[in-house]
Amino acid sequence: MDSVAELTKRLGEVARSQGALIVTAESCTAGGIAAAITDVAGSSAWFDCGFVTYSVEAKKTMLGVSQQTVEQYGVVSKECASEMTAGALTHSRADVAVAVTGIAGPGGEEPGKPVGTVFIAWQRRGAGALVERFQFSGDRSSVRAQTVEAAILGLIKILL
Repeated sequence: MDSVAELTKRLGEVARSQGALIVTAESCTAGGIAAAITDVAGSSAWFDCGFVTYSVEAKKTMLGVSQQTVEQYGVVSKECASEMTAGALTHSRADVAVAVTGIAGPGGEEPGKPVGTVFIAWQRRGAGALVERFQFSGDRSSVRAQTVEAAILGLIKILL
């Protein structure tokens, strides 16, 4: 597998070739995707902004995640991830959004959602979100690194 640095460089090439701007909405990665993107020189040409919405309240106020979604599905859910991408697109100039919400551990697991459960959503402006559930393994750092890599791979795919 390519390194995250190589993947992010490829993401930049694809985004630039399509004139696309990217926005991130991150919970469990706490800005790790945005950091990986901005490690690439010249990323300001294709990266608009990032939202780090770690708390439930931040997801609601900054991205418009509904209280009903939180109560019915929880913040670690495909529904929440989908609302996060929609909100990120609403509050940015970006053409494509990625959102992540999950349980990096070591605690925090919920019934049916063990540590390593992560939902990643990708969405193009004007289209619906594509959401995938992942079950990553390892410690907190490993789960977060795997999430960043999967998010970037998905951005490349949605742009192509």
